[in-house]
Amino acid sequence: MRRALLKTTLVAATCVAATISVEATSRRYVDPAERAEERIIPMYGNLPACEDPAVLSEITSWFNSREAKFWGPLQAVAYDRIRPIGFRPWGADFIPRRFCTGRIALNDGSLHRIDYSVRENLGLFGVTWNVNWCVDGLDRHRSYAPNCQMARPGPER
Repeated sequence: MRRALLKTTLVAATCVAATISVEATSRRYVDPAERAEERIIPMYGNLPACEDPAVLSEITSWFNSREAKFWGPLQAVAYDRIRPIGFRPWGADFIPRRFCTGRIALNDGSLHRIDYSVRENLGLFGVTWNVNWCVDGLDRHRSYAPNCQMARPGPER
């Protein structure tokens, strides 16, 4: 009985220590020479806002195109409750990303959560930004399973 209690206590302490170490490393120090701004092709994090019409129209265009081509008559109609959930969450030496979430209204009257990220220098030929997105309940290939959580930054999962 005592061994089982001791073993359970040790496992719990290890889990707590691992959680604390993960939280401590999420705000790690980045040498200024290794920041994304100091690369050969610098990335400054100048990204459009989550509710920017260009961002939402790109999502709408790709969503409507994909649905019409592969799945059926669903079309994006409107967005609401758009808010940011992270900006450069992995540190200053990674590609700048702005993570956002909100709701998307479809032409069948349904509302779904949408998670997306606006990413710098990942557009056409690495010149501009692009958007990576997932609509909860419509991730048919389970690319961001479960429930689009993999389209969100780590701490928000």
